[in-house]
Amino acid sequence: MDLKEGAFFLIDKPYTWTSFQVVKKMKYILCKHTGEKKFKIGHAGTLDPLATGLLIVCVGKYTKRIEEFQGLRKEYIGTFTLGATTPSYDREQPVNATYPLEHINDELLFSTAKSFLGKQKQVPPLFSAIKIDGKRAYSYVKQGLSPEIKEKDIEIFDFELSDINIPKVDFRIACSKGTYIRSIARDFGLELQSGAYLNRLCRTKIGEYSLEYAISLEEFEDKFPPLKE
Repeated sequence: MDLKEGAFFLIDKPYTWTSFQVVKKMKYILCKHTGEKKFKIGHAGTLDPLATGLLIVCVGKYTKRIEEFQGLRKEYIGTFTLGATTPSYDREQPVNATYPLEHINDELLFSTAKSFLGKQKQVPPLFSAIKIDGKRAYSYVKQGLSPEIKEKDIEIFDFELSDINIPKVDFRIACSKGTYIRSIARDFGLELQSGAYLNRLCRTKIGEYSLEYAISLEEFEDKFPPLKE
């Protein structure tokens, strides 16, 4: 494999790792493998630290295809926790409010999920890497600021619910690029006249590429051992 000519890898991102940490680790492995001090590498679509699943990482000339991969349809599975919210819309931050659950039943859950299908506007989380005036949104939070985040155009193609065991609800969502599942959790809770946050998330597909064909970082390291001197 001519890595400088380009290649892309399907990686199963570990829990608690940032996407940047995955890329940094892979870059270190490839530099040790090739003997090069620099290596062109980047990922095609961020996953939050508490999310797992498919991350496409491009190296060499394939980094020019990052935008192409980013534009592909995404698919996720995960779990919402109903009746509560957090500032980050997931488990990264502690619960900041609780809401009633008694009125929520299966019929309401399924009809609410169906109402999310199609093109729509979405407000990304403030606890995110989205840029506002050249700075990451989360950097404002660290300064105690709450800037306004502009709505984004997204599309939800599929929104299926399974294994309903209130307050936990499992889901599968297929969506366009730029969709924040954490924001869907927030909005889902609002539509239920309650609250919700993202408890678990795994990206299973990016376009035609599936998590079942992804490799772990350990497997990647085995494929590219250090260069023998």
